[in-house]
Amino acid sequence: MTDQARWKATVYVGGLAPMVNVESLQAAFLPFGEIADVTLPKNVAPNSMEPHRGFGYVEYEDAQDTKDAIDNMDQSEFFGKVIRVSAAKAPKNVNEGLGSRTALWEQEGWLAENAVSQEDKMAAERAQVGTEDRPEDPMQGLEGLDVAGPRPE
Repeated sequence: MTDQARWKATVYVGGLAPMVNVESLQAAFLPFGEIADVTLPKNVAPNSMEPHRGFGYVEYEDAQDTKDAIDNMDQSEFFGKVIRVSAAKAPKNVNEGLGSRTALWEQEGWLAENAVSQEDKMAAERAQVGTEDRPEDPMQGLEGLDVAGPRPE
């Protein structure tokens, strides 16, 4: 299964109580379809006593099962807390977008969106040249005048 297909078959479960473990989460979501994987990200805070970060992911074998899980489990009570269940979003790539370690113009996505064709470059140059042929604007330089009317000599 490709990564994109895996994320479509995965639900995010938020607001989990500290006593929730992988087995209990799997047992709660098993009625909605065959489960491929259950993940509870570990808490990385050094002083935290919590075993996980308060959310998890349930990956189903079939992407259609995620709809049933979301419809039935969102805003339900699980271990004394109301949980949020929604479709999981793929994690951002650290090498894409603002804040990445790669220059914006070197990223493939940005280049594909912002590439300018040779025709557009030539049209912009022609437009720039066309502005130089215009006669001088008679109203230029009048911004600093205090009095209306002809210039005093």
